[in-house]
Amino acid sequence: MVILGLGTNLGNREANLRNAIEFLKNIGTIIRQSSIIETEAVGFASDNKFLNMAIAIDTKLSPIELLDATQEIEKKMGRKQKSVNGVYHDRLIDIDIIDYNGIILNTERLTLPHPKANERDFVKIPLSEIIR
Repeated sequence: MVILGLGTNLGNREANLRNAIEFLKNIGTIIRQSSIIETEAVGFASDNKFLNMAIAIDTKLSPIELLDATQEIEKKMGRKQKSVNGVYHDRLIDIDIIDYNGIILNTERLTLPHPKANERDFVKIPLSEIIR
C-alpha cells in the first residue's frame, strides 16, 4: 500500500483534487481516501489556503516509476514549477509519496518515507483517517 498526499491552493481547488484522483486511478487502485482539509501555506507566505487530503493506493509501479507518474500528472494538470531546496510556491497540484509499503529509500530524487510528513499537520491529519 502506498500513501500519497495531495495538495492544491490555486484555481478550483476541489476540482484539482478530483482530477488528480482520476489520473491516479490510471496508475493503481485507490483503496482509501481521506476527507479534505483546508490549511494555511507552510514554508512560504501565500494569500491562498490549501486543500489537502491523503490517498492509499495499490500500484505495481516501483517507487521511482510512481514518482515519475505523479510528476507527469502534475505537469498534465498545469504545474510548471516544483519546490526545490525548501523554496515553496503556490501550486495547482502537489502529489507527494508519503510512504511506499514501509520501504526506506534515500536517493537524490526520492526519500521514503517522506522526511517531513510527521512535522506537517496537513499530512498527519488526513493520514490518520486512512491508516486506522
